[in-house]
Amino acid sequence: MAVPKRGKRKTPARAGYWAWLMLLPALAVYIGFVIVPMLMGLQYSFYDWNGVGVSTFVGAANYVEVLTNPVLLGSILNAITLIIFFTLIPISVGLMLASLIRSMRQGPASSIAQTILFLPQIVPLAAAGIAWSWMYAQTGTVNQFLSAIGLGGITRSWLADYNTALPAVGLIGSWVLTGLCTVLLLTGIGKIDGSLYEAIRLDGAGWWREFFTVTLPGLRQEIAVLATLTIIAALSSFDIIYTSTQGGPGRTTLVPGISIFRIGFTQSDVGLASAFGMVLMVLVLLVVLPIQRLSKVND
Repeated sequence: MAVPKRGKRKTPARAGYWAWLMLLPALAVYIGFVIVPMLMGLQYSFYDWNGVGVSTFVGAANYVEVLTNPVLLGSILNAITLIIFFTLIPISVGLMLASLIRSMRQGPASSIAQTILFLPQIVPLAAAGIAWSWMYAQTGTVNQFLSAIGLGGITRSWLADYNTALPAVGLIGSWVLTGLCTVLLLTGIGKIDGSLYEAIRLDGAGWWREFFTVTLPGLRQEIAVLATLTIIAALSSFDIIYTSTQGGPGRTTLVPGISIFRIGFTQSDVGLASAFGMVLMVLVLLVVLPIQRLSKVND
């Protein structure tokens, strides 16, 4: 009687080989479009080069220029200020809206609310900047609304005013990112054990205690992800500012993205632009990595 042959089992080493083989195309793309350009940018940052002619090695001179030039340092401070509008406001408002939507019964109203809140996220940032620049104009929608409610005395060209240009640009980012924060936080709330809410309600807790005792701790991972995404968006912002103010008036809305673009493509100083890009990458890592580490504490 013939004994059927058993199929060969894959050894761990063989399984690992196939896993790396499947990963290879994505890894090649990542290396080609992320790692290699980053290493080339690091190399260029040590040279004085206009992108065409002969380059001259200058060591750390470009980095010294970035860290001592008041204009470039001012653009970094503007980007840090934008974290308030790109991170703190969207996450705070998103938490409130997600909690309110959760308290609504699942139905058309809840779905419509989520859709409306998420719509700004699918609008191209360049288009959002252009649209809001029209709304912020002297005869735009914002000033018309203020005049209609009796606040015509504070109307102005918001993006042309040195005192209001940066906050006005920041509010565009808040508008764009609030929907993303709300939807992701709402998904996170759905994963929290419902028995926790029932238990705290039996203790007579109100909405605020329920929010701070159950909802907020349960959303730690989601908040960390959103903080990471929005901080990166603030520090690397370009589209909204370029299409709405181009860094003006003066330098009030100048951010690293606009500075790097001008230095590299207008002033043709590839070395300095590369050094500024490296400094910006390090700044992002210094801000984001502690957030990721803190989010995993006590997991």
